[in-house]
Amino acid sequence: MSRLSLLDLAFFIAENPASPKHVGGLHIHQRPAGAPDDFARALYEEWLTHSAVKAPFNRVIEFLGAGLMPSWRSVSKVDLKQHLHFHRLPARHRDREALYALVAELHEPMLERKRPLWEVHVIDGLWDGQFAVYYRMHHAYADGITMARWGAESLATRADDLQLRPVWATDHTRRRSGGSGGTGLRSLSLDRALVAKTWKRLTANSQRAIGVGRLTAMLLLEAMKLTKNAIAVPFMASGETPFTGKATPGRQLATAALPMARIAAVRKAARATLNHVALTCLDGAMHRYLAEEGVKLDRPITIQMPVSLRKPGSKAAQSDAGNKIGIILVDLAEPTDDAYVRLRNVGYSLRNVRNLVDSVTPEAIETYTILTGVLGQLADMMKLSELVTPMGNCTVSNVPGPEERLYLKGAPLMEMHPVSTLPPTHLLNITLFSYAGQLYVGLVATDTLPNLGRLAELVEDEFRVLEAAVS
Repeated sequence: MSRLSLLDLAFFIAENPASPKHVGGLHIHQRPAGAPDDFARALYEEWLTHSAVKAPFNRVIEFLGAGLMPSWRSVSKVDLKQHLHFHRLPARHRDREALYALVAELHEPMLERKRPLWEVHVIDGLWDGQFAVYYRMHHAYADGITMARWGAESLATRADDLQLRPVWATDHTRRRSGGSGGTGLRSLSLDRALVAKTWKRLTANSQRAIGVGRLTAMLLLEAMKLTKNAIAVPFMASGETPFTGKATPGRQLATAALPMARIAAVRKAARATLNHVALTCLDGAMHRYLAEEGVKLDRPITIQMPVSLRKPGSKAAQSDAGNKIGIILVDLAEPTDDAYVRLRNVGYSLRNVRNLVDSVTPEAIETYTILTGVLGQLADMMKLSELVTPMGNCTVSNVPGPEERLYLKGAPLMEMHPVSTLPPTHLLNITLFSYAGQLYVGLVATDTLPNLGRLAELVEDEFRVLEAAVS
C-alpha cells in the first residue's frame, strides 16, 4: 500500500455527486485510409485483450488503510469491461454538438470507488469517417501534466507504427533499483537512509513554516493596500458573475482552437509569452460574455491557476504519479476595450505572481493551496457559495502537449481537447492544451451556465482582435 499525500486526499474530501474530481481528455481520430468501417469497434475489441493492468490503473482507494490512514491498494485483477466502453452516435446526430453532449453526459457521474478510478470510452460514427476516444481518471491519480504525458506515451509518432500501448497496460510508477549487498552493509545503508529522510523531513517542515509566514505577510500587506504588487488576495473576487455558485450535477462542454503559428506571431510582435496571449484572449472573452449576460464588472476578473511545483528535469517530473501542484490566484486586467492594454496588464500580473511563487518554497504554496481549498469547500458544504466572495471567478490551467502528430494504430490524432473538473464554488473551468500546432481551449461548466458555446466563440474572436491590436 502507498499513502496519499494531503493534496491527493483533498480531491476525495472535496468530491461529491455534484462536483466529481476526475479529469479527462477527448481525442478525435481520423480513420486510416482504406480501413474498414468497423475500425473503431475492432480497436475496442483488441483493447479488451490487454488485461495486464499496471499501476496506478490497478489501484483502489482505501480510507482505512495501513495505520488507519487513507492509502492506495493494488488489486490483482481488473475487469476491463467495467472500464472500457463502446458507443456509436446515431446516424442523424453525427456532428460536434452531439459528440460534446455525449462526452458531457459521460463526464457527469463520479467514478465507482470500489474499483480502479478510470474509464475509456470509444465513440464511433463521427463525421467524415472519424471516431473519438474519451478518457477519464480520478485527479488523485496524477496532475494534469503527468496525465497528458501518459496519454502521449500510449500513442505512436509514426503512422506505420501499429503497436497498441494502452495507457492502463503501461507501468507509469517510478522504478527503484535495489541493491544486493550483505546484511551489515544493507543495515548501514538503511540507517543512513533513515537519518537522511528524517533530516529532509525536518528541513522541509521548517521551510514550509517560513514560507507560509512569508506568504501570509505578503498577502496581508497587499490586502491592506500597503503594497502594490498586483497580487490577488483570497476572497476578494467579484461574486456577481454567473461563473460562481453552488455546483449542480449536470455538465456541458465547449471548445475553441487557436493556431500556434499565429500565436507565435503575436508573441513576437508584442514580446509576450504564450500565457500572456492566452489569458488576454480569455479575459477579453469573459468580459464580453458577461456584458452580453447583463453583468458589468468594475474590477479585474480573478482566476485560480494551477502551477507545477515539480523541479524541471527532476525524476519526479518524469515518472511519479500523484499531484505536485499549487493553486494560486491571478487578477487579470482592469476592464478595458483596448486588447493591447489588456495584454500588457495581464503580463504585469503574471510577472508579479511568478515573483511571488519564486519567493517562497513549494511546500508553502502547497500548504496555501490546501488551506484555501478547505475554506472554499466549507463555504460550498455550508451552502454559502452564493453569499461568500469566491476564491476567484473561474479556474484556468495550461497543460503543454505533444508538438508532433500522434497516431493510434495508424489513425492520426486530429484534435486533443481537455475535459477538466470544477473546484468548490466554481461553475466554469477552462483548460488550455497545446497539440500539433494548435492551442485547444476546453471549457467545462455546469449545465446551468448559459451560452457556454458563445463564450468559446468569443475566445477565438478575441484572438483576432488581439492580432489586429498588436499589428
